[in-house]
Order: sequence, then C-alpha cells, then structure tokens
Amino acid sequence: MARLVGTVSRGIRTPIIREGDDIVRIVTESVLQASEDPDWGFKFRDRDILCMTEAIVARAQGNYASVDNIAADVKKKTGGETVGVVFPILSRNRFAICLRGIARGVSKVVLQLSYPADEVGNHLIEDDVLDSVDIDPYRDVLDLKRYRELFGYKVHRFTGVDYVDYYKKLIEEEGAECEIIFANDPREILSHTKTVLACDIHTLWHTKKLLVSGGAECVLGLDEIMNAPVDGSGYNASYGLLGSNKATEETVKLFPRDAQEIVDAIQKTILEKTGKHIEVMVYGDGGFKDPMGGIWEFADPVVAPFFTEGLKGTPNELKIKYLADNDFGSLEGEALREAIRSEIEKKDADLVGKMASEGTTPRQLTDLIGSLSDLTSGSGDKGTPVVYIQGYFDNYSTD
Repeated sequence: MARLVGTVSRGIRTPIIREGDDIVRIVTESVLQASEDPDWGFKFRDRDILCMTEAIVARAQGNYASVDNIAADVKKKTGGETVGVVFPILSRNRFAICLRGIARGVSKVVLQLSYPADEVGNHLIEDDVLDSVDIDPYRDVLDLKRYRELFGYKVHRFTGVDYVDYYKKLIEEEGAECEIIFANDPREILSHTKTVLACDIHTLWHTKKLLVSGGAECVLGLDEIMNAPVDGSGYNASYGLLGSNKATEETVKLFPRDAQEIVDAIQKTILEKTGKHIEVMVYGDGGFKDPMGGIWEFADPVVAPFFTEGLKGTPNELKIKYLADNDFGSLEGEALREAIRSEIEKKDADLVGKMASEGTTPRQLTDLIGSLSDLTSGSGDKGTPVVYIQGYFDNYSTD
C-alpha cells in the first residue's frame, strides 16, 4: 500500500529546565522516552529533526541579566546623559524591562516611536483612525501633546495597554526625564540628541546607517548592550539584548549563546542510541504574521540561532498542482500519480527559475522548520519545548 502520511510534528514534554541543567541529557532522554510511549510512540528515522526552544537552552545556560546590569552597560557606553531611544517595539515582555534598564542608566530619555505601528505590527493608532486626520506619517512629526490632541488615549487591542503612557511612566519611575516624539525617520531624533540607541530588530542596520550619516555622535543598537558580561551577568556576544524576554520584574533572559556544541552533541547522542542520523536545531519565534491582529510574530533577531549542518539551505520542490494542471492535465488516477512521482524523482538539483517550482516557498529551511516548531510548541502552557519532526524531507515519491 502506498504511504499515506507525510510530515508529522510532535510536541515532546520535558522536565522544567533550570539553570545548570544538562540540556543535552534532558532533551535526549525526553525524546527517547517519548518514542517508547505505548500510545504516542514512534520509530526514529534518518533525517528526522529535533527542535528545542531557545528559552530552555538559555535557561540551562543561566543566560540572564538584571536591570542594574543593563543600566550599567548603557551608562558606560553612552555617558549616561540624554539618550535617544528609537523605534522600540511595543511589548511588556520583550522591551519594557530593557527600557527600565536604559532609563536607570541615563538622566533623560527621548523616546521616538514609529506610528501608526511598531516594526512588528503592534498599533498605537489603527489605520482607519489615522486616515481620518490630516497627518502624513512619512512626513509629520508629533510631540506628545499633539499626539494626544489627535488620538487621545488609545490602548492596544489585545493587551489593553496604552503603551505611550506605560513607557513614559516606566522611564520616570527610574528617575529619568522623558520626552516622547512620534516620527518614522530615525534622523528626527538627532534634533534632540546626538547619542542614540536604535531599538528596532530587523531594520536595525538601516536605522543605524541613517543615524550615522545624519550626524549622530554615538549610535548603538540593542545588539551592543549586554554583548559582554557586566558584573558576572549573562550576555550574548552576537545579539546583546535582541531576543531577550522578561524573566522577572528585575531580570531578562537573554537569547542563548554558544549552543552549536549542544545541537551537535544531541545529534551525536541520538546516533549512538538509535543508529539514526537526525538534524537538530534551536528555534525562537517563527517567521509568520497573525492575519487578524496584523502582528508579525517575530521579535527575535533570527528564527534559528544554532542548527546542524543538514539544515542549511532552502527547499528544492516542484509544485504538484502545477504539474497536475499543466504537464499532465490529460491524465487521471494512477497514471497521474505515477507521472508526478516520476517527475519528482528526476527533478533538477536546482529548480530556481523553473515554472514547475513557481509558488514554492524560497525561504531558509531553518525559518520554515522553526515556524512549524513554534506553532507546535506554542507560547503558553503546552509544556512541549522540544518538537520532533518526521518526514519533512520526504516528498510525494517517497514510500
């Protein structure tokens, strides 16, 4: 009988991971035990994929920083006077604690918010509301007084938080003076201060380039704060505060670091235990957009910071519906099935530019697999920080 099951993604439950835990042992044992479950078990196969959340890796590493650590680093690198904070996302989990540390380390924060929404789609103002006033967001700069006159006190549709008020109070609670402007050109901040901390994620390099060319005297990104230990803290040499999450009211969990040896060790251990060569990766946010809220669920700097060699590259796939409608439009049933199977088996190693691959997703494998994993594990109480994927590299011709 022909194979009827394709890709399968399983959430794997693990013990609660604490600082200092042996992440390689725990993850490996959890997957091996899950495979033996009498109701939910499975057999290991070559090219299976084991994925684990960045959170459990960072927690096992103890990769944390305190608000005081952040404040000390900001003060050292900026001088601690007036600092422009440009394009932060609107998030209690992702940015609020970072902002608290920034404010604790300086005398004044000039906060520049993009409008009507932040980088990932959190709206300060709904588009239809902005359309009702005579404002051009690409040109017009608003101060807080003008913003309130035009839009009043707007709360986020999902969190119920007025982020303008929330961020202002947070800065002032730390003893810093706060000024807020709304503008979409980062160079606007330079009329207030020449010392700037760019806080966007995926547009960071462009923002920093514009600020430097615009005459900024000191330009840093969030990737340059906590990129080395401060008083024995955690750190991330590549990403700094990018990818951090709130841990407590006074600490953040940083993005994991130095985990290539972890994914390689898990791959080696599974091979020793099962005889199967699997791929392993660490994943964070998936790269997808919520169609209802318009929020891009991707606040980490990358989807997958660490992965084994076999996960490099992009898919090389034919579009079955294209073949069925065009090349084999006259065939039906078993003849159609066999024709498509044969076409897949002999496909070129590189299908870029070929009509039969048009519409397939030209994204990195790690981005696609990370998105699948993020959706499988969820962000709440599922308790499955490890995801085991089978059949991902198979296709319609695979029995």
